[in-house]
Amino acid sequence: MTFVVQGLPVARGIAIGRAVLVASSRVEVVHDFIEPEQVLAELARLRTARDAVAAELQRMQREMPKDAPPELTALLDVHLLLLQDETIGAGVRQWITQRHYNAEWALVTQLEVLVRQFDEMQDEYLRERKADLEQVVERVLRRLKGVAPLAAMAAPRARAQDEPLVLVAHDLSPADMLQFKKSVFAGFVTDVGGKTSHTAIVARSMDIPAVVGARAASDLVRQDDWVIIDGDAGVMIVDPTPIIRDEYAYKQRQGELERGRLARLAHTPAVTLDGERVELLANIEQPDDAAAALAVGAVGVGLFRSEFLFMGRSGKLPDEEEQYQAYRRAAEAMHGMPVTIRTIDIGADKPLDDRRESTHLNPALGLRAIRWSLSEPAMFLTQLRALLRAAAHGQVHILIPMLAHASEIRQTLELLAQARAQIDARGQVHGAVKLGAMIEVPAAALSVKMFLRHFDFLSIGTNDLTQYTLAIDRADDAVAHLYDPLHPAVLQLVAGTIAAARAQGKGVTVCGEMAGDPQMTRLLLGMGLRSFSMHPSQILTVKQELLRADAGQLVPWAQAVLASDEPAALLAPHDP
Repeated sequence: MTFVVQGLPVARGIAIGRAVLVASSRVEVVHDFIEPEQVLAELARLRTARDAVAAELQRMQREMPKDAPPELTALLDVHLLLLQDETIGAGVRQWITQRHYNAEWALVTQLEVLVRQFDEMQDEYLRERKADLEQVVERVLRRLKGVAPLAAMAAPRARAQDEPLVLVAHDLSPADMLQFKKSVFAGFVTDVGGKTSHTAIVARSMDIPAVVGARAASDLVRQDDWVIIDGDAGVMIVDPTPIIRDEYAYKQRQGELERGRLARLAHTPAVTLDGERVELLANIEQPDDAAAALAVGAVGVGLFRSEFLFMGRSGKLPDEEEQYQAYRRAAEAMHGMPVTIRTIDIGADKPLDDRRESTHLNPALGLRAIRWSLSEPAMFLTQLRALLRAAAHGQVHILIPMLAHASEIRQTLELLAQARAQIDARGQVHGAVKLGAMIEVPAAALSVKMFLRHFDFLSIGTNDLTQYTLAIDRADDAVAHLYDPLHPAVLQLVAGTIAAARAQGKGVTVCGEMAGDPQMTRLLLGMGLRSFSMHPSQILTVKQELLRADAGQLVPWAQAVLASDEPAALLAPHDP
């Protein structure tokens, strides 16, 4: 019987195939107390399993195919760092030595402790890194119990058939995904995950249709069921009728033709029908992502998130040289095009190590982003020096997150001047940079003229701006439905920021989810936006929208949308 499972759309397109089910991902754990004289042997057993997993991940890195997505390399790095994280290791050893738990029990107990910390995080991207921790623990558990990896379980089934296959799982680790050959699976469905989960990131980078967060999908689907994945609508159709399969096969062919047409736009100048030139930039996580940005015709990087350098290091922060080399690689990879690097956006709700304070009732409003950087001036100066030195190798812009106060602006400028002086004193080379501010707090949007007196450009982070304007925690299921980027207040703040920057002749970019949503492209053009920054996979779809748009004729329509109590009702496909 045909039925539909709803999830989250994370990678566009249609996939049709037989289900390969690898849902039984959880290893059953026996809870045994060990004798005191067994403690050393149990610790050695745990160490052997951990070292074996580390060796396996390192082998995968060495044998990484040249065409593998760079996101997989980064995620394997994260898993190796978690595997060696002393916060995890010390906790597990404590359960074994003090409570006399067997290794498996100690491992899952420490996992539960850390998972609770991840669940308290406000940031969606970091909260979903909980899955990485769970998968690392699972790989060690499988080694302890001598159970085969998930990829090995599914691979024989994958090799045995010539039919198209789709993967249905509770969740997938980067290592498991790497072991599934790129050509084997036409799409992915997972029970868990969100739009920034690793499965979503890799599916987008591989251009494979994917649906995540489909809850009980792996319980409802049987091995070899015919399955349709609609990555545009975020649904999985199980056991479709022949008529439904034919309908989606037609949609699939149309989608392939559309992707072919979009690919031809990669190096077409982004210019509207009335001659307005638009800048399409890429959001990236690491230097290697620059290749994907160039492939789709990005004219620069609008947001390089520097957090990846700092995370999963047990409090041992990257030194100036390591940061400099990473930023330099990104700048050189873009061949002279601008690279906007955001200073570390991390803090109370995004701990770098175990120094979590227990007093944060609302971490999203606590010591994070620039507030955290200013509270750690030595760390901040290290990052600023690395950024200034990297600017000698390309067009580097520095972006400061979550500013709201004049005092924060003043301190930031003073520390930037101090960083320059320190480099000069050492006789090292540095380059000129443009300095920008993120507008993601309503206070910043409402005092934007003050920001324009001090900064060369602005970047609107619509995700946080929406959350803070509406007092909505997107992670809270009870209120997440109220999160609305089209709320009149949010749109007024975005439009006001764009107008103020243009009036001063300064650059302004939107770098949140709004920029990559093709349904928002014409509205943002009508507001006067001429610089969009998004995930590389979204650039060509947005370019197609703006190539078909007449920016001048969109202005009165955009003003009507801004004046409406229900803007979403006016945001239907528009032809002025």
